[in-house]
Amino acid sequence: MKPAFLNECLFFTTNRLGRAITRIAEEEFAETGLSPMYGYLLRLAIETPGASQKTLAEELAIAPSTLTRFVDKLEAKRLVERRVQGKTVLVYPTEKGKQMHGTLREASKRFRFKYEELLGKTFAEGLATTMNEASAKLDS
Repeated sequence: MKPAFLNECLFFTTNRLGRAITRIAEEEFAETGLSPMYGYLLRLAIETPGASQKTLAEELAIAPSTLTRFVDKLEAKRLVERRVQGKTVLVYPTEKGKQMHGTLREASKRFRFKYEELLGKTFAEGLATTMNEASAKLDS
């Protein structure tokens, strides 16, 4: 049995949840050849072509430098390309990247189905809402 201070600690419990969710996501995204974060970044690039790197970093809630490394890797795989407009770097999917859209959407659906199956749909939706609200309060 875990000590109470661990069960009541948001740092510990959210990290434990994060590891469990990451494991499930990685299993469902394995067939895409991309990690879940790269998959979601590519989906964003496909669904919002020409989005700035800054916007993509904000959408994914990651540091701009982290996003730059992710875009570097997707660019090396020829799934996205950068175009500079003034001082802004825009990200566009390549044709090869666009061809992965269906596969990425299916991986996302399987992932959601899996965690909703384990947690229950209502609980999973409520958990996502609660975590988004908590993040917003802690970020302000």
